[in-house]
Amino acid sequence: MTKLPKSTALIVIDVQEAFLNPTLGERNNREAESNIARLLTAWRQSGRPIRHVVHDSLEPNSLLRAGSPGNAIQGAAAPQAAEPVYHKHVNSAFIGTDLERDLRQKGIDTLVIVGLTTNHCVSTSARMAGNLGFTTFVVSDATAAYARPALDGTPRSAEAVHSAALSDLHQEFATVVDAAEILRRAGA
Repeated sequence: MTKLPKSTALIVIDVQEAFLNPTLGERNNREAESNIARLLTAWRQSGRPIRHVVHDSLEPNSLLRAGSPGNAIQGAAAPQAAEPVYHKHVNSAFIGTDLERDLRQKGIDTLVIVGLTTNHCVSTSARMAGNLGFTTFVVSDATAAYARPALDGTPRSAEAVHSAALSDLHQEFATVVDAAEILRRAGA
């Protein structure tokens, strides 16, 4: 088991109130937020860096529109005063933000990514992190997805969507692990 460097950053993506809205349909991994809270606690206790990312949708009817109740960060993932928050308008945490520049200026080259949703902003950000040369981990039980139809209209469960997204990332763009494993690697 490879230990994580002390400089490993926890990247918390889009843990916003909108994703608790029941109109979004079936969601897997209802424990994602509690696992994110556990990771945040461990990172804070160890003095490791934390970065928060918020999706500010430009769509007028979006639950994630800036200023709407759904845009607020959930209490379980609320940033502390010294923890930077980056606001994005697209799926990637790296586009239109200073996240990459700030990580590089701090000498951070290893990222642990958690948040919502697995197949959208988590996946896009993890893919880009890998392409940018960061050693990237995605925490499977600290992410979640919603049911979505396949291209042919066949229903896909939230768990199937989640599993497919993680499978596509693993050993290509990131290493997929669970919270217990990442905590062991962090020495927590």
